[in-house]
Amino acid sequence: MKSTRIPRATIQRLAAYVQILETLSQEGEKVISSEGLARACGVNPSQIRKDLAYFGEFGVRGVGYYVQDLLTAIKQSLGIDRIWNVALVGVGNLGRALLRHKILRKRGFMVVGAFDCDPFKIGEEIAGLEVYSSKRLQELAQELNVEIGVITTPPKRAQRAANYLVEAGVKGIVNFAPVRIDVPENVAVEYVDFIHHLFSVAFNISLNLSKGLF
Repeated sequence: MKSTRIPRATIQRLAAYVQILETLSQEGEKVISSEGLARACGVNPSQIRKDLAYFGEFGVRGVGYYVQDLLTAIKQSLGIDRIWNVALVGVGNLGRALLRHKILRKRGFMVVGAFDCDPFKIGEEIAGLEVYSSKRLQELAQELNVEIGVITTPPKRAQRAANYLVEAGVKGIVNFAPVRIDVPENVAVEYVDFIHHLFSVAFNISLNLSKGLF
């Protein structure tokens, strides 16, 4: 990797490039031009070249990109060329949906443990996983080799869930609860808030309306 100081927006675009390249690979495409990849990804060719430049030199002048080679290189750069073990805390409706969603495993994220503080949920089996008490997270994390935590609790319980994950030695958390959590600096946190996306969509619709684009 050429640089460790990579903009968040670039990482998000690279994740989109992976999805497009995987589809192209499944369709049997061997090579794609920078213009073709740009169109498929919804960006311009210069943006793709700029994003990829953070990790090295890719593409062949006059040819384009070799699909599988580029896909492999991006996955290695993002650290998603292996399986990551995940613990999910909060087995409500969203948590259950994520446990049953096959896309996580397909993308290399294996949910190995499900945890909740509700005594009525503890012991239940969901998608082949037994639900354990959240208090056992630290005890079981090493056995399960947990690397990433996903929080899908109600907002008022998110910090407690984060505390359990940090105490268990987890160094990365994806938080679906609509509240900020306090964790040490060496713990990476990503927030997933659907309301923010709805705000963004509503703004863009309003903007297009004001421009008379509808």
